[in-house]
Amino acid sequence: MKKQIFLLVAFISTLSLLLAGCGTASEDNSSGSDGQDKKVLEMATSADFAPFESRDASGEIVGFDVDLAKYVAEELGYELEIKDMKFDGLVGALQSGRVDMVLAGMSATENRSENVDFSTAYNHSGEMFVTLKDSNVKKLEDIEGKKIGVQLGTIQQEGAETLQEDYDFELKTVDDGTTLIQELISNRIDVAYMDKSVATGYIEEQGLAGFDDPTTSSPGMAIAFPKGSDLVEDVNEVLAKAEENGKLQELKDKWLNEEQ
Repeated sequence: MKKQIFLLVAFISTLSLLLAGCGTASEDNSSGSDGQDKKVLEMATSADFAPFESRDASGEIVGFDVDLAKYVAEELGYELEIKDMKFDGLVGALQSGRVDMVLAGMSATENRSENVDFSTAYNHSGEMFVTLKDSNVKKLEDIEGKKIGVQLGTIQQEGAETLQEDYDFELKTVDDGTTLIQELISNRIDVAYMDKSVATGYIEEQGLAGFDDPTTSSPGMAIAFPKGSDLVEDVNEVLAKAEENGKLQELKDKWLNEEQ
């Protein structure tokens, strides 16, 4: 009996050592070179808003916002993790604590500022009406009686709803920018109302036409955070540095192809 107890104790001791060894290996795999756990910065975006964020041929999320997020993460010593979701769910993801920040070409409007905190603005675009080449919609007054499409949850939706106070037109919302252009090309809408930088890309790519909206003054795109986030001040310092050292302009030259 004593022999059996001795063997049982020896087996438990050996098993404990093996489990301890496995735990150490797991911790090593998730730690940095200094032995400390890596800090992960979780960013949400909506990868249908080229040139700010979209998927390339291999399925990787690329764009102006992605490169900016990588720069911010590197400057602050974080490992960046990107989550792709629908645009109208981004603010909710911040409020529920599922992500640390949002870079998605998001304009820092007063309405959104009630629910999230914003960094300083990193880009200003403006809005644009996109049409087919042979469209008779060539100026703002021509939208009267037309069907205009916008992406759900965007500043363009807010802007179009404001325009409806002065112009009589039908408004249609869709989930993403790609669908919006498909609706235009398929003649299911007469006009697509979009961010100017995004619209310019589609106009060149698809052989479309368009004109600026003279009535709007965008508040500027900014990085969004949960209310009270400690990251806002640090990120603002990184953005100021990027403006000063030319990194921000470098990204604009790479992705937006225009001086801003």
